[in-house]
Amino acid sequence: MPTLPGQLTPAPRLLLGPGPSDAHPRVLAAMTTPLLGHLDPQFLELMAETQSMLREVFQTKNPLTFPISATGTAGMEACLVNLIEPGDVAVVCTMGYFGNRMVDIANRCGAQLTVLEAPWGESFDLQRIRETLRAVRPKVLGIVHAETSTGAQQDISQLGRLCHEFNTLLVTDCVTSLGCTPVKLDEWEVDAAFSCSQKGLSCPPGLAPLSFSPRAVDALKARKTKVRSWYLDLTSIMNYWGGERSYHHTAPITMVYAIREGLRIVLEEGLEARWARHVRNHRALKAGLEAMGLTYTAAPHCQLPQLNAVRIPDGVDDVASRKKLLQEFGIEIGGGLGDFKGKVWRIGIMGHNSRPSCVLQVLAALESVLLSAGVKLTAGAGVAAAEEVYATAA
Repeated sequence: MPTLPGQLTPAPRLLLGPGPSDAHPRVLAAMTTPLLGHLDPQFLELMAETQSMLREVFQTKNPLTFPISATGTAGMEACLVNLIEPGDVAVVCTMGYFGNRMVDIANRCGAQLTVLEAPWGESFDLQRIRETLRAVRPKVLGIVHAETSTGAQQDISQLGRLCHEFNTLLVTDCVTSLGCTPVKLDEWEVDAAFSCSQKGLSCPPGLAPLSFSPRAVDALKARKTKVRSWYLDLTSIMNYWGGERSYHHTAPITMVYAIREGLRIVLEEGLEARWARHVRNHRALKAGLEAMGLTYTAAPHCQLPQLNAVRIPDGVDDVASRKKLLQEFGIEIGGGLGDFKGKVWRIGIMGHNSRPSCVLQVLAALESVLLSAGVKLTAGAGVAAAEEVYATAA
C-alpha cells in the first residue's frame, strides 16, 4: 500500500500579493457550517440574503445580481459571452494584462473588435473614448476599472452615461475594486460588472460576483443566437438565482456561506469607512515604500490604494527577493505580468489585509530583503514614514 500524504499543515503565510488575500477569520468559520442541498429551502433563503447584500455592495438595484460559481475570469467571460454575438461590434480599452485578456475573450466571442490601448500604468481620457464610440458605434465597450497588473485605476464615473449616448453597453472589470474602493453601478450607469471573492471581499477564490442592468438583460434576451457557453449562459443560470430557483448546476454551498459572511462584514463596517480604511493604509504603505527609494508604476492621478505596483530597484533579483520574503518572513507579494514581468512587485493590501499591522510588517521585511541585496537605504526609514502617516491621520 502506498504511503499516504501527511496531514495538511502548510506553513503560515501573509498573502500581500495581487490575490488571493487572506480570508477573514469569520469567513473561514462560516465555511465550517454543515452542508445543505442546493435546492433546500434554507439554502434558497441564504441565496436571497447573499443577493441582497451583493446589490448593496455593488451599489445597484439590478435584479440580475449574483455570484457565479467560478473565479473572476469566468465573470469576465460570462459578461462578454452573454452580451456579444458573432459579428457584433465591440470596443475594448486595455491598459494592462487584464485588459488584454478581455480583448482575447471578446475575439473568441466573434466580435468585430476595435482595441484602444493606453500605456501600462496610465488610464484613458474620456474624450478619446468618445471619439471612438462616435466612429465605431459598438454594441459593447469593455474596460478594466482596477488594473491589477499595473496598480492603475480607470475613472468610470462618467463612462456609462457616455456609452449610452451611443447606445453602447458598458462592461467593467471590478475584480480588484469591489470591497476596496468605490463601485457604484447605478450612479455610474454600468451595464455589466464582475468581480471576485478573494480580494476585497476577504473570501477564498471560487466565486465571481456579477451584475447586469435591465438594459443588459434586454440585450441578452434579444440575442439571435444561443450563448456560446453552456455553463455561463445567464439565460439559464438566472432561472436558478431568480424567482424560479430551477436547477442549473450544483452550487458551491460552502463558498456561498463564505461570501454571505464576507458581505456581512463589508456592510457591518460600512462602505464609506471601508473605502477610507484602504486609502489610509495605502498612504502609509506608499510613504514607506518611497522612503526606501521605490517608485510606483501607475501615474499619481490613478494609483490604486489596494494594489501597489512598484519598480524593482536596479540590480535586485525579482524571484530571489520574493523567495526570501516568503521563506524567511512568510510574506507573499506578486511579481510583474506581461510587459512588467521581472520589473515590478505588486503589493496588495485588500479587504481583511488592509490594516496597519500588514503594512508595517511588509515594510520591515522588504527593507531586510533590499539591504541584503545591496540596496542603499536608511535602516528603519520605511516603517518610520508609515508610522508618521498613521500618527497624523489618527
